Formats: sequence, C-alpha cells, structure tokens
Amino acid sequence: MTHPLDDILVVSIEQAIAAPLASRQLADWGARVIKIERPETGDFARHYDTVMDGMSSQFVWVNRSKESLAIDIKTEFGHETLESLLARADVFIQNLAPGAARRQGLDAKTLAARFPQLVACDISGYGSDGPYSHKKAYDLLVQCETGFLSINGTEESPSKCGLSIVDIATGMYALNGILMGLHQRTRTGKGMALEVSLFDAMTEWMSYPAYYTRGRNEPLQRTGARHATIAPYGPFATGDGATVFFGIQNEREWLSFCNVVLDDPAVAMDPRFSTNSLRLANLAALDAVITHHFAALPSERVLARLDQASIANGRMNDVNGLLNHPQVLERKRYRAVQTPSGAQDLFLPAVTIPGVEPVMGPVPALGEHTERILAELSGQGTALGLAQGERS
Repeated sequence: MTHPLDDILVVSIEQAIAAPLASRQLADWGARVIKIERPETGDFARHYDTVMDGMSSQFVWVNRSKESLAIDIKTEFGHETLESLLARADVFIQNLAPGAARRQGLDAKTLAARFPQLVACDISGYGSDGPYSHKKAYDLLVQCETGFLSINGTEESPSKCGLSIVDIATGMYALNGILMGLHQRTRTGKGMALEVSLFDAMTEWMSYPAYYTRGRNEPLQRTGARHATIAPYGPFATGDGATVFFGIQNEREWLSFCNVVLDDPAVAMDPRFSTNSLRLANLAALDAVITHHFAALPSERVLARLDQASIANGRMNDVNGLLNHPQVLERKRYRAVQTPSGAQDLFLPAVTIPGVEPVMGPVPALGEHTERILAELSGQGTALGLAQGERS
C-alpha cells in the first residue's frame, strides 16, 4: 500500500506535545520521521505518567510510527550526524527552548538558506520576536495569557481546558504550514521556512471571543456548559434525572423545537423568545419553560424528539463512554499499536482516505533506531531514501 507522504523524510528535534503531534500526523500518512532525543533521558514527555503499562499516555499518543535517534547534537559527532540527516531531509521541525535553535544555527530561516530543499518549521512559545520571545511557554500558561481561562468555566470559577488545547492547535497549524511548504516545493523546487507559536495559535482560536469583546465593549461571560451567545444551547435535565445537550442555530430550528420537541407551538409565539437576542435576555424564563416540559419526559424520548426535529443533540458522556462509544466500536476507529511495553489500542487519525490505511507503526523506545540510522548514514544501508534530486 502506498501513502501520500511515503517519499518524505522528516527530522525532528522535538519534545512534549506540539511538535511531536505535527510530526506524528506526517508519519501517519507515510512520512519517515526520525525523532532526535537526548541520550539517557529522551523526550521528557516519556515520563509524564506510567499508566499505559509503564508508558506515558501522552507520549504514546503523539509518537507512534517514528524512529528514535539518541544523539547529543552539541557534540561534534552529534552535529555531524544531524548535518548528514538535514542534507537528505524534506522536513525539519524543532521546538527547542527559546533562543536555543538560533544559537545553534538550527532555526528555520538559517536551515532553509543552507538546505534549499528543506521545509523547516520552528515551534516556539511566543514567536522569535517581541517582548515575550524569551519566555518559556506551556499549554496552561498560554491558556492564561491568551484569555482562554477568562471565558472558560462557570461564572464563579475560571477553568483550564481538560485537553492540551494550545499544543494541539499549534501542532495542527505547524502541520498545515509544512504541507504548504511541501506543495510550494513541488512548484518552485525550493523549500520554506515557517514559524508557529503556541501564543499565535491560541490567539487565532480566541478570535471570536476577542472580536465579540471588542464589538460589544465588554468581555464574553463564562457560562459553564451553556453557550455564551446562543440560546437555548447546552445541558437540560429530563424527567428520569439524566442530562441531554442540544443547540438551536436559527429561527427555523427554534420553531421546530417548540412544535416537535416541546409539543407546544405557543412557546414559539412568546415575544420574550422570538429572536436569539431576546432568548438570551430572558434566559432564566426560557430555561424554566424548557425544564417544565422536559420534566414529564425521559431522556430517550427527548433525544428521539430532537432527532425528529432535526436538532443537533448529544448525551452527557464520560471518557469511558467514548472508549465504548458505538460510533467508535462499530466503525473500528482504533488499531493495535506496538509500544516497548506491549500493544495498545490507539484511535485512528481523523482523516479518512478511501482505500488507504494509515501507518499506525510502533511507538519507539529511546534510541531504538540509533545504530540502524547511523549505519545508513555511513553508507551501510539505503533506507534513508534517494537524494532530493532523484525524487520526481
């Protein structure tokens, strides 16, 4: 089976989540990814936890299908090895500490000038310039700096996101930039230097709350599980004690909700609820009406009526519910992936390509491929692929 990226060699000096997630997406679709790690300690994400039979759940998540090369790039031997790899590579990714890449000549601009075929990506906390460029940055801290916590949580208490939301956003924007660079190279023969920062990625994700705040001249309020600017949209209790979620997107859906779900067309005619803005202004009264109607209905009946009315809805699930979700199980949205401590079932990537199975290769042990890669570089193997000029 061929894959869209199986002629691409990626070299990545990476740690934590953002950069490894970007390179793993490339590996999922055939790219050969050589992950450079510190000897003895490796990527510190290896040690975040031990819950997957001794392996870190976060490391397993973002490091399948890669090869681990353990070298110290600050030594002469490590530097020469890296140079040999860069001469052959299509993509280079790094998320070293602030300023470290530039001091070592490993920033994207420098490398793209030295290796014209290379698509080089810098991932940083705050970017290469500006007053925060020297600061270290981690997911939660950037959630704070970009104002995410101010809009997330309940009215009484701001909350961080339970996911690595900043790292995920950054990794996906890096992937986007890398694919653009590879596309440009097919047209011009030259690679690209690009930069993605955690701060800029999250700033883009915060655009709607920022624009709302600027336009209204007041901040978006925290509303817990409810939507801040659309009503009704969020959780509602049903007669059997369960909670269902649904969202109304337009006035057509509002009429359908009143007629089919509430079975009470008079609610649609109530002047307090005739537009979304009025529903928000009279939210307590709206909630009381919906709760009153739902009190006589079990959750399954409410969900069936919502489906009948073509209104988006969902159950209040937990993570075990996701692991056993019929949409996951019946579509077989996981594969067994080998790790140094045994096989683990991991979710497939979100992109589906008919007739193409993603790679889903093993999660490497620290330095597992060092000897093989060094042998290839010394001329004892050919698995690093053809020279750039021979790929066409």
